[in-house]
Amino acid sequence: MSTDLGLPRFAPRGVGHLRGERSFPAAARDALADSQLRRNLGHATSTIRAKRAAVVAERADWEELRAAGEAIKTATMARLDEHLERLEAEVIRRGGVVHWARDAEEANAIVTRLVAATGSREVVKVKSMATQEIGLNEALAAAGVDTQETDLAELIVQLGGDLPSHILVPAIHRNRAEIREIFLREMPGVDPALTDEPRRLAMAARSYLRERFLRAEVAISGANFGVAETGSLLVVESEGNGRMCLTLPRTLITVMGIEKVVPSWADLEVFLQLLPRSSTGERMNPYTSVWTGVTPGDGPAEVHLVLLDNGRTATLADDVGRAALHCIKCSACLNVCPVYERTGGHAYGSVYPGPIGAVLSPQLTGVEDNASLPFASSLCGACYEVCPVRIDIPSLLVRLRAQHVEARREASRVPSAEAVAMAAAAWTMADPRRFAAAEKASRLGRVFGRRSGQLTTLPPPLSAWTAGRDAPRPPAETFREWWARERG
Repeated sequence: MSTDLGLPRFAPRGVGHLRGERSFPAAARDALADSQLRRNLGHATSTIRAKRAAVVAERADWEELRAAGEAIKTATMARLDEHLERLEAEVIRRGGVVHWARDAEEANAIVTRLVAATGSREVVKVKSMATQEIGLNEALAAAGVDTQETDLAELIVQLGGDLPSHILVPAIHRNRAEIREIFLREMPGVDPALTDEPRRLAMAARSYLRERFLRAEVAISGANFGVAETGSLLVVESEGNGRMCLTLPRTLITVMGIEKVVPSWADLEVFLQLLPRSSTGERMNPYTSVWTGVTPGDGPAEVHLVLLDNGRTATLADDVGRAALHCIKCSACLNVCPVYERTGGHAYGSVYPGPIGAVLSPQLTGVEDNASLPFASSLCGACYEVCPVRIDIPSLLVRLRAQHVEARREASRVPSAEAVAMAAAAWTMADPRRFAAAEKASRLGRVFGRRSGQLTTLPPPLSAWTAGRDAPRPPAETFREWWARERG
């Protein structure tokens, strides 16, 4: 098949899970009011952070590994078309079939057609962000196909009629007691005496899934990496459910974002050191499964690879913004983000939450379709410090914010209150005399905050600022006055 995906275009509206129904601030307010959610998130993210820090500290060459990962990704994106063509050729040479999908609609149609061709009415799935992104489960359900998630966290989300809220741990917003209630309510044949002990919950899930594994004729997976050198696809996991899906069914369909390709096994070596430490806080993933085409008598007899664009070439076209495509979906940035830790993933409205979602989702959909996400950050820089491939997320956030402001300015002839305020501030700060006068005038604010030392309430229009934050009470003496008094 041709590798020509056509002109870059954004992910289509109304398909998949890249756009939320509400803006981030509106959704975040609800999340902040949920004290149980905040406790669940705080406990989980702090635990993962500590594990990651411990295993990263063992590597004296950690920063060199990060730099190598960044360099490989940069070089790969610069020649992505060549690497994808080689990947396609190697997959085909080894008995696989390659399909190209320009967007979510095409990818869903391809997978639905492939499943229908087998005559099967059910599939088992390996945890996959790409299939969540395109809404594949919903597309298959509309075609009368029952989809069974097999990853424990994804199973919890599916049985609870929920959506994932974390890249690595989709059910991070649930605690053990909540999971037990979901299993008792939704899992057929579960023991009524089931406790919330993790081992018992895992055993219940294992018993529930065993029959599905044994009778499944079709499996669907994502891929953590695709190696162009040999046409090999790779999935890393912690439970072993993925390996059951990858080996038992007759037909295996993999949906992989085009940015997941790496040129060679030598390149893959770097990422297999970076990914487990950054994601699960392990030196190595318990299960690393690799398959290369079709091997007669061993594993699936039909292997399909669906290469997904869905806004990725539009992102690639931006020489700076394409850095977001370097992401290896480790979720380290989510676990250190103070905003994510307090709001959780659902507030972002995208299957990619947290700092990386705040830069990736707007680029896949077009900034104006996710305009609030680049502002869902304190710009503290913690995400950049832990990113295993050194994505400068704070700089990308600022850049996307600027693009949104410019788009609003072009769309409206009437400047916003914020634009007027920023213009006034720029005019004031551009002249030393005006700035000095403003400093003196700021002392009028000392009338407020006399007791606490903080400005917690100001009159309109400044009340819009203090409604969500405090400011220190202005000093009695400006810096210029102090300097003149002390230094003459």
